[in-house]
Parts: sequence; C-alpha cells; structure tokens
Amino acid sequence: MKEGASSERNITARSDAMSGTIHAIVVDDEPLAREELSFLLRAHPDVQVVGTGHNGLEALELIQSLEPDVVFVDVAMPGLDGIGLVRQLIDSPEISKIPHIIFATAYDQYAVQAFELNAIDYLLKPIDKVRLAQSLQRVRRQMENDTSSNTEALQSLMKTIKEQSPQQSKLLVRCNQHLLLVDAHDLIYASIEGGLITMVTKDFEGESNYKTIEELQAHLDPNTFWRVHRSYLININHIKEVVPWFKSSYQLKMDDRKATEIPVSRAQTKRLRELLNL
Repeated sequence: MKEGASSERNITARSDAMSGTIHAIVVDDEPLAREELSFLLRAHPDVQVVGTGHNGLEALELIQSLEPDVVFVDVAMPGLDGIGLVRQLIDSPEISKIPHIIFATAYDQYAVQAFELNAIDYLLKPIDKVRLAQSLQRVRRQMENDTSSNTEALQSLMKTIKEQSPQQSKLLVRCNQHLLLVDAHDLIYASIEGGLITMVTKDFEGESNYKTIEELQAHLDPNTFWRVHRSYLININHIKEVVPWFKSSYQLKMDDRKATEIPVSRAQTKRLRELLNL
C-alpha cells in the first residue's frame, strides 16, 4: 500500500475511534451464518461490518489490511479454523495489534469451557440478540479503556487447549484403499493442498482423516511436531539437512525417500535459528 493511502486510512481510523465506531469482521464458512450475524450487527448504529470471510486464511488477510476492532469468527471451519487463526495472529510479526476476538460455536462444551476459563468472549449458535449486545458492550468498554487487545487471554487459551488436547500415539492413514495405523513418531511430515492432508512416512504416504493441519497438530506432541509453514507440519526428529535459501530464508530437507525440501516461513525462521543455533 502506498504511503499516502496508508496515512489516509490511519486518519480515518483515528476519526472513527473518536466517534466510537466499531469496525467488525465476520468469518464463517457458512454463507447464511455470515449473513445472519452481519444483519444482527447492522441493528447497532455504532457497528460497521467492514469485511467478511469464509475461513481463517481470508480472515488473516482482512485483519492485516483493514485493522478491525473486533473479529467474530466461527470455531470450526475448513482450511484454517478459528483456533488456528488465533495461533497465526499471535505468531505473525505482521500483525501489530490483535483485534478483540469473539468466537462463535455450536454448543461445543469443551470449547465453551476453554473460553470461559481464559475470559475469552464467545457466542453460541444460533446467535441470540441479547447475548450479542452483551458482547458488543464488552468491546465498547475495552475500547473506552484503551485496552490494546486481549492478547494475553488468547495466549492463555492456546496454552489451555494445548494442555487439554489428547496426544495421539497412533495416526490413521488411507493408502491404496487400506486404512493403516502409523506410530506418531514415524510421521516425517504432513502437508495440505486443496483441502486434503497428505501424511508421509519412510515407507509410504497417504491421506489423513483430519480435515485441517491445526486439528492434526493439536493431537500431536508440540515438542516434536512443528508448523514451519502454513501448509507443512514436520517432525523435527526427521530433519536431515538445513538448506540456506534466498533472502536469509531456509528450506528443510527431510529424511523421507524423496528427500523432500520444505520451506520455512518468514515467521518461523527465527525459531529455526534458535532451535539449531544458526
């Protein structure tokens, strides 16, 4: 974005903040759910829906470009879900200020307990008008008190989810019309493309029964499996070689039969240097 356009956006944001306008983004993979929530929000004169998205990846782009005050996000979505979105926001150096996050969930008792434990706001589907008004009032109070964001509460939520999620020792892999059980430590890496997760071991590769990388990662040992790129989850014990790449970036050569080279995202390069003392 050009400097002039950026300055104009900042001036507009300051003006809206002074007038009490709440910029909101609605993220849900169901079009009717997005439309319903957007409709309910329009009943509040001080709320402006500035963007909508159907998954976490779209939400990341919208948050970076529009800098909303609050994001209403569905917990369960294909690709990048609501929890995965928060994890990306916390890890992303490009997001200078995390907006207020309000989760929407369809009676997921575990999710509700996790949100309540960490003082994270949530709405149960179907969304109640009174409950929505209460959530907006909470956002208004935080904005009036100049609370920068609920980053600490979100970080606490990620820790709670990681601690309470069961770690699996066996993984199911579909390969040549067979359902195979694989020891988790034998998984070299997993990748996602076109909504399908491929899992690679030394002996074979196949399709995972998980729908998102975030869902798979949540059930594996966080000290062993590392999300080096939004499309790749690797087992650090199966890194064969670190390959310097352009502009101070790296690729990781894995010890599978194809010696696959996996890119390390810019956001994860710092952790790689710390992990291997580069």
